[in-house]
Amino acid sequence: MTGGWAEIFALLKAWRWRELLYTPTENGILQFLRYLIVGGCAFLADFCTVWLLKELGLHYLVAGVFGFILGVIVNYILSKTLAFSGKKANMSREAEFMVFVIISLIGLGLTELLMWVFTDGLGLFYLLSKAIAAVIVLLWNFFAKKFMYRKKPNKE
Repeated sequence: MTGGWAEIFALLKAWRWRELLYTPTENGILQFLRYLIVGGCAFLADFCTVWLLKELGLHYLVAGVFGFILGVIVNYILSKTLAFSGKKANMSREAEFMVFVIISLIGLGLTELLMWVFTDGLGLFYLLSKAIAAVIVLLWNFFAKKFMYRKKPNKE
C-alpha cells in the first residue's frame, strides 16, 4: 500500500497511532487529516478567546484579532510537530516564520472580512460567523502551508 486512504486504514487497523499522528509522511490525505486536528486545536484556542473577550466587553472584531493571534501560535507549533513534521520549508527558519506570518495575516484578513459580512451583513450570530469563517480559512491555510513545505525540486 502506498499512500492514500489504504495506508490510513491499515494504520488504523493496526493501531499504529504514532505513525498516524506524528511520523513524517508524503501522504497528502494523512497530512490534511492531521491538519484538521491542528486546525481544530487552533480553532478552539481562537474561538474560546473570542468568546471570552467578547463577554468581557470587547467588540467582536477586536476579540477576533486576539483570538486569531493565539490560534496562529497554536497552529504554528502543532503544524511543525504534527501536520508537517519532518518537513522543512525551502527557506531559512526566519524566512519560514515570516511566510507563516504572512499566510496567517491573509487568513486573519479573510476571517475578519467574513465575520463582518456574516455578522453585520447577514445578521448571523458572531460565533456562528466565526465558525463558518474558520472552515473557509482552514482550507486557505492548509494549501498555503502545504505549498510552503513542498519538496524541493531535484537540481541536476
